[in-house]
Amino acid sequence: MQLEKTRDALNKFAKYVVQQSKSNLTKSDKNVSKELYNSIGYKLNVSKNSFGLDLVMQDYGVFQDKGVKGKTSSAKAPNSPFKFGSGTGKKGGLTNGIDKWVRRRGFQFRDNKGKFLSYQSTAFLITRSIYNKGIKPSMFFTKPFEKAFAGLNEDLIQAFALDVTKFMETTIKDNFKK
Repeated sequence: MQLEKTRDALNKFAKYVVQQSKSNLTKSDKNVSKELYNSIGYKLNVSKNSFGLDLVMQDYGVFQDKGVKGKTSSAKAPNSPFKFGSGTGKKGGLTNGIDKWVRRRGFQFRDNKGKFLSYQSTAFLITRSIYNKGIKPSMFFTKPFEKAFAGLNEDLIQAFALDVTKFMETTIKDNFKK
């Protein structure tokens, strides 16, 4: 049985989620390096009797979306499943990411005398603040996913019904010809 209509419904769902997620990233000014933006996509696998859909992105996209509780405060992301200082994350990942971000943006703090701090010092101060206070959830992916998912059930039922109807019509025609 060919699942053409089902494939079309899943493609429509996935394309909407990807497009809206990318748009949300850009609107929220979280698209500095374009790495996360370019990594957002999907893989649809439709075989004779089954189908599967994987929505994919860089690993750190989940942290941007859901937020992260800080080591000393969870006020920014109280409902996040992630927390800095839990010992489960990659060592130095936040520091390296913030250092790259600071350099791309050309962002530097000033000291009390008005002299610019180095990029490394600026990155250290920002990293320490994020580590202690956390990352606020952006929901750039969750919101479009939930919106599209709310209508997916009905769309899939209709699409699958059309595929089954076409299969039955083809089967009946083939059996009556013999």
